[in-house]
Amino acid sequence: MPLRLIPTLRDALAAASPRALTGIWVCSGSTVNAEIVAGSGTDWVMIDMEHAAQGLETVLQLLQTVAAHPVTPVVRVPIGDPVLIKQVLDLGAQNLLVPMVSSAAQAASLVEAVRYPPRGIRGVGSALARSARWNRIDDYLVNADEHVSLFVQVETADAVDAAGEIAAVDGIDGVFVGPADLAASMDLLGQQTHPDVVAAVHRAFGAVRAASKPVGVNAFDPAVAQAYIDAGATFVLVGADVALLARATESLAARFAPTSAPAAPAAPSSGDRPSY
Repeated sequence: MPLRLIPTLRDALAAASPRALTGIWVCSGSTVNAEIVAGSGTDWVMIDMEHAAQGLETVLQLLQTVAAHPVTPVVRVPIGDPVLIKQVLDLGAQNLLVPMVSSAAQAASLVEAVRYPPRGIRGVGSALARSARWNRIDDYLVNADEHVSLFVQVETADAVDAAGEIAAVDGIDGVFVGPADLAASMDLLGQQTHPDVVAAVHRAFGAVRAASKPVGVNAFDPAVAQAYIDAGATFVLVGADVALLARATESLAARFAPTSAPAAPAAPSSGDRPSY
């Protein structure tokens, strides 16, 4: 009996509208953590390769782990390299997020990287790959575009200015705004909730929505996340496995072992913590 792949994030967003989809990062490389997160009731999980020590073999294990749960996995590659994108797709990743995209031309080249010829440059290896379940997915090559969604990150002031053009590229399924790097590009390092940064995020939201594409954002502070949802974000990352573990263990140590706990640095507001 032929197998079927799960809906993409593009499809999940269309089905969920107007409700925003909330997600949690998996950065630890732990399949146990991934299983816990995937079974939490969150809508989607972000498997990160950019700021986490997670290579191809680990990503494969994490994709296999979360496949048992009703959750949409997204893989953030560290760079928009066509060879790496090909490998991650062949692992069975259906949803990609590419960081640091600043122009429509760059976005268009990424679309080519996820599509087979003649519309793109993706290498053909489905018979050998988990992507097509080793040719157990009927007509995978013909229908591959239906099984893959591509999202890009807008993370600099220049990228915000180009957000509308980036979102309008055919094959870009949505844009994800990264306030941390955006703040850094505005000479406001570590100040993701600075009014100027928030205003830039809102400008990106408006430009992407004007192009009729979904827009998302990273926000670990619940109040900040809700404010961005109210402002039009339709998919939001609200936490990370490593950050949740760090904060929870710090809280327990501060309560039960205050004399032995390491001295904590001056705490910024939760919205100003690094948010990848």
